[in-house]
Amino acid sequence: MRKEWKICLPFYKVAYSVFCVAILSVIRGVFFSYEVGAALEPVMGLLAAVFCADTYVQEITSRRSEVERLYPMKNRMRSIFRRMLIQESYLLLLAVLGYGLFYLFQRPMPLSEMEPEAQGEMELFLAYLGAILVTLVFWGMLAHTLACLGRSLWVGIGCSFLIWIAADSTFGANILGKWNLFSYTFRNVEDSGDWSWLCGKLLCIAVCAGLAAVLPKIIQKRGS
Repeated sequence: MRKEWKICLPFYKVAYSVFCVAILSVIRGVFFSYEVGAALEPVMGLLAAVFCADTYVQEITSRRSEVERLYPMKNRMRSIFRRMLIQESYLLLLAVLGYGLFYLFQRPMPLSEMEPEAQGEMELFLAYLGAILVTLVFWGMLAHTLACLGRSLWVGIGCSFLIWIAADSTFGANILGKWNLFSYTFRNVEDSGDWSWLCGKLLCIAVCAGLAAVLPKIIQKRGS
């Protein structure tokens, strides 16, 4: 497992991801606490895409896939998902750290101080945690699948980036509404009882399930 950690989380990945979140928590202004999750979700999604795009592509480019294909597909997929789990777990911890850094540097005001019926801080954090977990898994799986399909790290990152731009925009928010991939970011914060943004997260989960189902076939045809 220690070897897997070294492969999945080289120093440069850890360094630029921590730097990115730390800088964001300083320069991205927030006033209310509900803005913290909205500030972090798109950035963490992009980091997940960049992190996970090369999960298996590095085996292809280094020609280690010629050895990998001697193993049963079940073993190969287990190795891929283990590496994905390591990367996603690290990014989830980083997302929690980033949430705390916003409170440390900017001390956002709880909306409940002005509106008693608004979500409490713990409820707000738990909603963020669930949303960010789905976001990380979705963008990581999407970038990884596209990279394997195109046999290129840059195909995975580039295509994911185009989808990311479309989703994280006013146009995407207006067209997709509650089905936006970043539905948590564009949620109706004025109505604490409105959980329609979960539709976007359910869509992400459904897409992830579909990608996981077709990934073995892609690996067999394009990754060996």
